[in-house]
Amino acid sequence: MKVREKFILIAFLTVVSILAISLVWPPILWLFLLVGPLVLMGVFDMVQKKHTIRRNFPVIGRFRYLLESIRPEIMQYFVETDTEGRPLNRILRSLIYRRAKSANDTEPFGTQMDLYQPGYEWMEHSMYAKNNPKNIGAFPRITIGGKDCKQPYSSSLLNISAMSFGSLSKNAVLAMNQGAKMGNFAHNTGEGGISDYHIEGGGDLIWQIGTGYFGCRNDDGTFNEKTFRENALRPTVKMIEIKLSQGAKPGHGGILPAVKNTEEIAKIRHIKPGVAVHSPPSHSAFSNPIEFMYFIKKLRELSDGKPIGFKLCIGRKQEFMDFCEAMVHTGITPDFITVDGGEGGTGAAPVEFSNTMGMPSREGLIFVHDTLVGFGLRKEIKVIVAGKIISGFDMARAIALGADGCNSARAMMLAVGCIQALKCNTNTCPVGVATQNKSLMKGLVVSDKAPRVKNYHEATIKSFLELVAAAGLSGPDELGREHISKRVGMYDVKTYDEIYPYMEEGCLLDASNIPECYQRYFRHTRIMT
Repeated sequence: MKVREKFILIAFLTVVSILAISLVWPPILWLFLLVGPLVLMGVFDMVQKKHTIRRNFPVIGRFRYLLESIRPEIMQYFVETDTEGRPLNRILRSLIYRRAKSANDTEPFGTQMDLYQPGYEWMEHSMYAKNNPKNIGAFPRITIGGKDCKQPYSSSLLNISAMSFGSLSKNAVLAMNQGAKMGNFAHNTGEGGISDYHIEGGGDLIWQIGTGYFGCRNDDGTFNEKTFRENALRPTVKMIEIKLSQGAKPGHGGILPAVKNTEEIAKIRHIKPGVAVHSPPSHSAFSNPIEFMYFIKKLRELSDGKPIGFKLCIGRKQEFMDFCEAMVHTGITPDFITVDGGEGGTGAAPVEFSNTMGMPSREGLIFVHDTLVGFGLRKEIKVIVAGKIISGFDMARAIALGADGCNSARAMMLAVGCIQALKCNTNTCPVGVATQNKSLMKGLVVSDKAPRVKNYHEATIKSFLELVAAAGLSGPDELGREHISKRVGMYDVKTYDEIYPYMEEGCLLDASNIPECYQRYFRHTRIMT
């Protein structure tokens, strides 16, 4: 007998039995308060046409959807081990929480990592380690600003990566920005524009300009010089970043779901409220590398000489090399380049893009650094890296591979209370971080979370400096690829300088000295020829 037939039979017998017994004992009719809804639910399941499971398995088929809806929580709390969770495992999440709360962040009984698994990385220490810098005063900083910059910025080695107001709640933005002010580091606005909450917090801002030109756009979506200048001259805006692409969805453009596009957000972005907003996949202000360089020059002039840079996830290597040739050809260089990786996070992205589009950050960083060196441009341009920067080792590895500094997004989200519920694209974030639902965001208390952002930043920088000292180095600028080792096979270990040999300064400007791995990019007509 099929489940549908069994349900009909059981429901019929149950109803008839209750009615028969009620002739002798009327109070049993109260059972219909329980039985009635179940019978009606089963009848509805059998007649509806959208869900096959419910049609074939009335009532009990609903448990599949119930369990599926809480699967992430079941996995996180009961199934996954400390090292298995994705995107961030429990070890990393716990580390962020403890550092944000200034709690004990040490681990007992040794590592849980499999040290003999290919891909395992470690930092080489020295027998002549420097003094432990746990009580260090001012952290080392980097100065961002090239030859044409009139207002260089002294930047922290770790800043908050791009996340827009709209994707994040106002309370999350406020907490991060106030934390940045407390810790003297910068907060990237994301491409959603500068909100009142970015200003209210008082922290240093990196204003990101995306393909939608939110905050500096005309009604038709093109770039508006006047509104750009008004925002760029704000005292808290320290740098401007042109977003070409982001690691989670390169070549796709940003996505703001309609449910998050409130009147307030629409006003900031100069768009219509209540509709889904898809940023264009590419810029309309320029269409080739030469035009891009002159756009950078224009923004620098409009901002009275503030540092101008761009962010990208590496796709076609040829295109970045075209940028470098355009820099050499025009003499115009950005002040910084932010390299994002395919492992970067986002509030919403198509699965195919987040899983299979874009070069991972380590390979992207190495390529950008080496190419700039090859064109003789590296000394002019600071390189920042983003994409799962969580711990002091993540910073050490990035700087060893060629970065000057790092940006982190998801770690900062966890510092203000994110629990990796994976509901960023639904407007139902249970902790009020990635939502515009007022009742949910009320749970995020800014005065409690802002110090946690500052604490996490401070503890991570200290951890990074401890690693540098343990390697026997006097400062981050001495880190190199030779200081990080990687297991490339069960019985094969290499340092990163063996895997990725250093590039010779200016070699890409000399046709007779171009490395073999770059030669194929010079076989056709180039910008400078």
